[in-house]
Amino acid sequence: MASFPTRTGPKNSRRLVALALGLGLASAALGTAGPASATNTAGTPTRAATAGYVGAAENTGNKAFFDAVLKSVAKRQAAQPSLKVVTVYYNPSQAPSFRSQISSAASIWNSSVSNVKLQATTGSGDFAYYEGSDPRGSYASTNGHGRGYIFLDYAQNQQYDSIRVAAHETGHVLGLPDHYSGPCSELMSGGGPGTSCTNRYPNSTERARVNQLWANGLAKALAQVGTAAKAG
Repeated sequence: MASFPTRTGPKNSRRLVALALGLGLASAALGTAGPASATNTAGTPTRAATAGYVGAAENTGNKAFFDAVLKSVAKRQAAQPSLKVVTVYYNPSQAPSFRSQISSAASIWNSSVSNVKLQATTGSGDFAYYEGSDPRGSYASTNGHGRGYIFLDYAQNQQYDSIRVAAHETGHVLGLPDHYSGPCSELMSGGGPGTSCTNRYPNSTERARVNQLWANGLAKALAQVGTAAKAG
């Protein structure tokens, strides 16, 4: 289930096939499994439940994605206890067409919340962005192996405000679910308010929820990492 509803149109199939093959090779080089919808190469995992939701199954997907990112960050924090800022690292290299939008989305969240920060990296990161064409539109997901990624669909980003799409999907990384019935002022309402909605910022409730999740959730994740280390 895509986080933003979409209406796709015809695309240049040769260009997309070439892109898909390129994504597959690049993701293999990064050691980060890419979305099945963007790659048709052998060994690519099928897409797990998405972060967006309209029912229990998708809600589980949202939690799995957030937990995967949280666990990755907690391991780094535990290894470097002197770190003062909780940072989530993302790799945007597989979504070159959306570098500007991704950077803007990260800046929006960094200016909106205080308990966690987003920062680009050329390494594997805590999650990655991909681009391509998918009839389901843009979405956030896990690859079934404890890793998260965001997929940005070409057609959808032409119909909707592209920075809002990126910021919305990034909201899933930080723990927020979809709420399609919400107003345009609610970032996680996604495509629900229609293509005319261009609000790119989380509202006060969404900001508070992210701060809460990264204060309490990270503490629990660190405790779990510590327990696992002692057991090992």
